[in-house]
Amino acid sequence: MEYGDAGHAVPGGVRPVVVRVPVEPVEAAAEADAADAALRNDKLVVRGPLFGIAAQSPADGAAWRVICPVVDDCPQLARDGLNSRLWFRAKDTDCDREMRQLLLSAVARLETERVDDLTVGGTRYRVIRAEEYAVADGNGIEGPRPTDPEPLVPDWDRATNDPRIDDGLVLDPYAAVPPSQALERLALRDLHYTGDRFPDHVRADSEQALFSHPDVLLLPATFTVVEQHAGGWTPSNGPHATAHAARKSLHFALTWFWPRKNGLIAYDADPQLDAETSDAPELAPYAEAAAALRAGGPHANRLEFAGGVHQLCRTRRLVRWGPDGPEGPRPSDVNSQDPAQLHPRMDEDGNVLSGTVTPEG
Repeated sequence: MEYGDAGHAVPGGVRPVVVRVPVEPVEAAAEADAADAALRNDKLVVRGPLFGIAAQSPADGAAWRVICPVVDDCPQLARDGLNSRLWFRAKDTDCDREMRQLLLSAVARLETERVDDLTVGGTRYRVIRAEEYAVADGNGIEGPRPTDPEPLVPDWDRATNDPRIDDGLVLDPYAAVPPSQALERLALRDLHYTGDRFPDHVRADSEQALFSHPDVLLLPATFTVVEQHAGGWTPSNGPHATAHAARKSLHFALTWFWPRKNGLIAYDADPQLDAETSDAPELAPYAEAAAALRAGGPHANRLEFAGGVHQLCRTRRLVRWGPDGPEGPRPSDVNSQDPAQLHPRMDEDGNVLSGTVTPEG
């Protein structure tokens, strides 16, 4: 390991992991839960990369703040998220003409270029890359843990906003972490793609990242509904910030989305019509499954319905970190779409110009 002044990493080296002992009762219980999970789960399931946006201001030091959650399957989706964020900042905030011009210039670049790192008014913005994974034992993928946050009173109302993923999250490579997280970070430093199912250039980029970004930071756990099939498990919705938000998404699928997808309710029907408000007999199984899900409360992590098995799993994400901060997209990461204009034109005074049309897509 190589370190510079004050223990900071230098190119080719890694940062020390600072460990703190949990003393607060809730955190200590979560730490014990994590230790039990580490003993129980012996398989690592890697799904692939996710992307989001982090920002670093001069006052942040080595830390970066996540401003667009790290949940996008494609780097361009994250760039589009930054595009919108900067456009609305220019439109809705009380900034001067000079700052608005800088913001709109950045938006113009994002409309035509695959920009992964740019600075606007002293704040640096970067598309960051995370690896999504889960752990498993002989019984399948890990589900929610007993110490994962659950609401005191479960709210199943579709109109209620659920907690947002990565809301207010600060990424600080020097922050102290509990022992279980420190061990997981150390164990995953060498994680990279192997095997013939990955193309050569993907494996090469993955191996190169071990040297360019040798450190690992762990993001908060997320929760995803997966469906079992002959070849394993496939995510059907998510990720979500809490296990209950994932249950709510499954409840929504049972009562609203699947009946429309399966032709039992017309897509143009009253949005309030669902399996629980309809008296159609063919919707009764959907309503019964939804009622069973609600009755299960925080233990409703598995549902058998219409010949399928749906399960909540606890998904994890890691960000590789180098001397210049979090890893961005790799050359082998696939973009599913091109940059495009997302919003109408705006002048330097914040006036949206009439006659401008947001392109489709």
